[in-house]
This record gives sequence, structure tokens and C-alpha cells, in this order.
Amino acid sequence: MTVQTVSHGRLAALNTRHHKAALTVYLMVVIAHWAEHVFQAAQVYALGWSLEEARGLLGVPFPWLVSSEWLHYGYALLMLIGLFMLRPGFVGRARLWWDVSLGIQIWHHLEHLLLLIQALTGNNLLGRPAPTSLLQLVVPRLELHLFYNALVFAPMVVAMILHRRPRSGERALMRCACATASG
Repeated sequence: MTVQTVSHGRLAALNTRHHKAALTVYLMVVIAHWAEHVFQAAQVYALGWSLEEARGLLGVPFPWLVSSEWLHYGYALLMLIGLFMLRPGFVGRARLWWDVSLGIQIWHHLEHLLLLIQALTGNNLLGRPAPTSLLQLVVPRLELHLFYNALVFAPMVVAMILHRRPRSGERALMRCACATASG
């Protein structure tokens, strides 16, 4: 048995018998990350903390988390990989919404790659004092990342809901047991 056969077998299992569990784990990771961004925004807008003080829930005891471009890039890459790996399990309308989320995450990942390259080389976009993404030229980083995460999260949730409640034609194409009995 080749490595390719084993990895294809694992990917197939992930999108068939393990799809529901994999989606649950993936969703929990996404929600935890989303909560960090919301918590940081609440620290700024509700508690009046400065951006330097507002580091999210985990960033308060571990300040390096907020300033690590490697960590932010790693998470963007993890999101992208998860969207790609779980994609084969989706069909019909759910697949369309999952693909929308994937497309937005591709852009979000490229923005984080740009930030990481700047952090590694010390050459910031347009001579800015800190690594800067393209859209960050017009939208502050805190708000931009809330926006990006919402843009990726919303169609992903729609895809998951449609996946759990497929139409009869979609249900016939599904290879997993994610659909509810009444779907």
C-alpha cells in the first residue's frame, strides 16, 4: 500500500464516516479563534483598553500570541487546509456555500502570508512601522480581522446547516451521515 493510497483513504474516511466528528472539531477550533477576536474587540470598545493592552482572552496571559505573525499565519493556513480537506464531503447547496468560505479564506490566507513575509524580512508594506496587509491600508487591523473572520465564518455555517438538512437529491449524493433524520 502506497503513502498516496493511505492518505487518500484517510481523506475519504474524513469525508464519509468521520465527517460529522471532523466538522464538529473544526467548528470548535473556528469558534475559539472567532471568540478571541470578539474578546479583543470587547476589550477595546466595551472596556476602553488600548490596542496594546487588548490581546484577547489568551493574549492577556500569553502576550506573544498577539504579536506572533507565525501564529496568525499558522491559523490562517490551518483554516485553509481544513476547508480543503473537508470540502469533498459537501454536495449541492452546501458545497456552494463551503466554496464561498474557502474562496474568502484563500484571500485571508494570502493577506497573512504577506504579513508573515514582512515580519520575516523587516520590509513592511509602503514603509509602514509594522507588517501591514493590503486591506489594512484602509481598515484598521482589529476591525479587519473581525470582518475577515465573519466573512469566512458566515458561509461556512450556512454550508454546515444546509449539509445537515439536505434536499432529497442532495441527500442521495452524500457519502456521510451528517444529515438529520428529518432533513
